[in-house]
Amino acid sequence: MFELAPVSLWLEDFSALRALFERWRAEGVTDLAAHLAADPARVEQCMRSLRVLRVNQRTLAMFQAPDHATLLSNLHRIFRDDMRANVVREQVALWNGATLVENLTVNYALDGTRLDVLVRIRILPGHERTWDRVLVSLEDLTARVRAESSLNASERYARDLFERSPVSLWVEDFSTVKTLLDEVRASGIDDFSVFLKVHPEFVTRCMQEIRVIDVNRQTLTLFGAPDKATLLARLHQIFRDEMHESFAEQLRELWNGQYTQEREVVNYSLKGDPLHLHMQFAVLEDRLARWDLVLVSLVDITARKKAEAYLEYLGKHDVLTRLRNRAFFNEELARLARKGPWPVAVLAIDVNGLKQINDELGHGAGDALLRRAGEVLGKAVEPPGVAARIGGDEFVVLLPGFDETAARDVQAQIQQVLDLNNQFYPGRTLSLSMGLAVCGAGESLEAALQAADRAMYDDKSRYYEAHPPARRRSDRVPPA
Repeated sequence: MFELAPVSLWLEDFSALRALFERWRAEGVTDLAAHLAADPARVEQCMRSLRVLRVNQRTLAMFQAPDHATLLSNLHRIFRDDMRANVVREQVALWNGATLVENLTVNYALDGTRLDVLVRIRILPGHERTWDRVLVSLEDLTARVRAESSLNASERYARDLFERSPVSLWVEDFSTVKTLLDEVRASGIDDFSVFLKVHPEFVTRCMQEIRVIDVNRQTLTLFGAPDKATLLARLHQIFRDEMHESFAEQLRELWNGQYTQEREVVNYSLKGDPLHLHMQFAVLEDRLARWDLVLVSLVDITARKKAEAYLEYLGKHDVLTRLRNRAFFNEELARLARKGPWPVAVLAIDVNGLKQINDELGHGAGDALLRRAGEVLGKAVEPPGVAARIGGDEFVVLLPGFDETAARDVQAQIQQVLDLNNQFYPGRTLSLSMGLAVCGAGESLEAALQAADRAMYDDKSRYYEAHPPARRRSDRVPPA
């Protein structure tokens, strides 16, 4: 049985180790671990005191030894290096009276291969007083330890990838959401979209049933959370408002079997700032039956959305006055010509005296006057009215659905805001010439624009008759 055992067996004599322990006790040693730590040579002394009496065939094969003599003459190559720390634990256990000791340790085959082994030391019955017969078994765990080490390294690698990912990652459990959807399907519902319109509270309930398993560091940074506990406790501040409709769409896609999804969503940081995010959602393939493991990634596109919004703003607004620009005006004019509503009133507006200000004080002063005109029209014209700058000092107000009486009221409102503006900016007076025309159904908007222009120029002529330019006034003054 000894020779044919499938594990490495060593029959050893520990009597010299016992004698060494007895001598140390007589010298007053009580803490063997501290005694050995004080002088590492004492560990070597313990190891040299052990005498190998016999090993089995499995031992020779395990340590790559051709025979007993070769093995015994090379024990220093087998028991070395990182084995010593483990030997101390074994010696301390024997010192404390144990007759059976188990320990994970490291040995080396004669070809230098590192062996991870489980060592069991048993003082054989009847030899407890002398320790002259001790059976030591070594179970080779190298393959298992390496597999575990590889698995641990793989887990650490995956964890590091998760934690250090530059995008926000969420691991979630959707199993209860799946149960709720299955219950709806089992009740005979075929059109899930109609069901959600009738039962919008179902979306809220599903949102509440999502369980967040883990998030990474970037998630905490993105949402301004000091730690995971704080983030998870305040999820209601993150997922709200616009998220309801977005999640409803997510449920519709899950209902239709779309387990990998992506969309743009709006969440909120814990400070309340809106975050525009590109979300990718995937139920892991081996969890499709349960939906208990879902990976969600969130990429912050807030800066991109702001840039897009600004570019869109520039495409439809005049930067100087912040009113609509000519491009938007042309689109709106074409839309009104097709659809109305009728009548459509048109106000053509021009800034009086702008050229003279540009000539005398520079274009900076002229731009300031144009900005003031934008302030006036922006305050005075309310939706559905639209005020646009269509040229240097030319403005147009489109008033869909306004008859002449309603349009005259808007014109009066513009004049009132203009008067207030001049009080707020003392010094240079802002003056506007205005012309009004109304276009009925079946009539030409272009013709109405031309009529409004003519009326505006008539108003401008009256203005210059009452306020002739300075050079004209000087022409009338006789020379001194």
